[in-house]
Amino acid sequence: MNTDGVSIELHKGDLPDDVDFGDCVAIDTETTGLHLHRDRLCLVQMSAGDGVCHMVQFPAGPITADRGGAYDAPNLRALLADETVTKLFHYARFDVAVLQRHLGVTCSPIYCTKIASKLVRTYTDRHGLKDLCHQLLDVELEKEQQCSDWGASCLTDEQLKYAANDVLHLHKLRSKLNEMLVREGRADLAEACFRFLADRVRLDLQGWEDEDIFSH
Repeated sequence: MNTDGVSIELHKGDLPDDVDFGDCVAIDTETTGLHLHRDRLCLVQMSAGDGVCHMVQFPAGPITADRGGAYDAPNLRALLADETVTKLFHYARFDVAVLQRHLGVTCSPIYCTKIASKLVRTYTDRHGLKDLCHQLLDVELEKEQQCSDWGASCLTDEQLKYAANDVLHLHKLRSKLNEMLVREGRADLAEACFRFLADRVRLDLQGWEDEDIFSH
């Protein structure tokens, strides 16, 4: 499928056996809402940074306790658990938690462009994906579909294009941010933050989403 120049491969329920993302895959999720324990995972979009976006759409269904989630998707689960493939997110904390809850797998290793941005772009408080793409890549993202119905059985071309754009630029952003992290001497701090994300997600899923346990 080609939507306004964006190449999209839409899969139902799981990735096919022959998809290869190399050593780094950009990942994003779409859900019916932002409540981890109430809202369901609808779509996982992935890219190797090659201009192609693979999407896995999940049907509506009850959330079960089996493996922590409702969906099987063995190929997708294997990718997320593969320690040789970096999982690249923007705001990994939410996506990793959603994937762990619904697929029962912990993503590792992780790179988060939002964390990297906060560590090096201290001259601004604008760390959203749209802001990063505009300021670092001179790319304008449309966000009109952000709050659309991702639980629909048939997604529109506009939704698919929006979802694809959330992963197609992450590899280039990582490259730019890595240069800044090295320049400012904060690359090791970023890596430490990325490693902590799995534990931060465990806290979120067990009820400590809004409490800073490190505070006095």
